[in-house]
Amino acid sequence: MSLDKAIEHKKEHRKPYRGSKAIDRTCCNNGSCGWCKDNRLYSNNKRKEQTESKLKEYERS
Repeated sequence: MSLDKAIEHKKEHRKPYRGSKAIDRTCCNNGSCGWCKDNRLYSNNKRKEQTESKLKEYERS
């Protein structure tokens, strides 16, 4: 039975993708897709931005 036929006859019981899999189907719960990587490194990226802005401010002085 093909997938289209199974869906048509209500035999397909897969849950719809949730979270990052709804955005990127290549995500394998390992955090390497862009969406997961950005979520995982959010606080680190914020600290980097703050540090860079402080360095620029220090260089101006």
